[in-house]
Amino acid sequence: MHPELRLFVDRCGGLVSRAQASQVVPVWSLDGACRAGHLRRVLPGVYLDAALLPGPVGNRKGLLAHLDRDLARRVAAAYLAGRGALSHTTALDVWGLRQQATGEAMHLSVPAGAGIRSRPHVVVHQRQNLVVLNRRGVPVTRLEQTLVDAWPLLPAVDRAAPVIRAVNDRRTTPGRIADVLAAAPRLAGRAELRTLLDRLAAGCRSALEIWGHDHVFTGPGMPRFRRQAPIRLGGRTVYLDVYAERELLDIELDGAASHGDPRQREIDLRRDALLATVGILVVRFSHRRLRQEADAVRREVLAILASRRAANG
Repeated sequence: MHPELRLFVDRCGGLVSRAQASQVVPVWSLDGACRAGHLRRVLPGVYLDAALLPGPVGNRKGLLAHLDRDLARRVAAAYLAGRGALSHTTALDVWGLRQQATGEAMHLSVPAGAGIRSRPHVVVHQRQNLVVLNRRGVPVTRLEQTLVDAWPLLPAVDRAAPVIRAVNDRRTTPGRIADVLAAAPRLAGRAELRTLLDRLAAGCRSALEIWGHDHVFTGPGMPRFRRQAPIRLGGRTVYLDVYAERELLDIELDGAASHGDPRQREIDLRRDALLATVGILVVRFSHRRLRQEADAVRREVLAILASRRAANG
């Protein structure tokens, strides 16, 4: 490889575009490096140091599918050359909300007329009024747009988690996501996303809480529960999963991940004792019971509520 080209490739982390390289060395030098096997053309105008490839790979069209996700994102960003953004499930990975597996298609969004089209392992979407942000050194769509765009591409069981996490981390709000959703009337699965946003707006903060809201804690006899209600205890604020204020009843939903953890159990017991000092009764239901015995849990909750009302006059 031409010495100046070698230095330039190394300085660029092994990834160069044809436009960049042509400013440093003659184009024939770049083409010669490709013929000699030192560089590989991954996408039109985008070249990668062959040493970065994960062992023997197939034909040129399948190269991108063999790269790890970070390198594949860099290649996709170089292909955009400032004319668009990583989007959909690819942007979801950049936002740190769902890791994109090696081999998954890279999704890009560009304005109409950008001159970028889909390629093997690259799906290009055209969008009006595209807003591009820079995150982790690559162009990416806005978080709210990313969540809406990625929704129909994910397996149904995985769709809610990124949205819930983004809201729980206070990186966005259900209302801001809903504003983007309103501009996508034909989105596949739109009704389900709208329902999820309604539940999050009502205060639910986990898939288990949403299940409880839909199947247990609404309907005849149930009060208007407060979700994630803040209570000051001993100089700190704790948040109650499902709180009946009149009855001073806190219903805690123990997720599958924490269930059975002795350390978490000790923390929960201390918290429950502190709540008891201000008259709040804590009742806990496991993930298994809430999911598999919803009717029984509902009957128990109604009986506890009736008992608390009678005791409190």
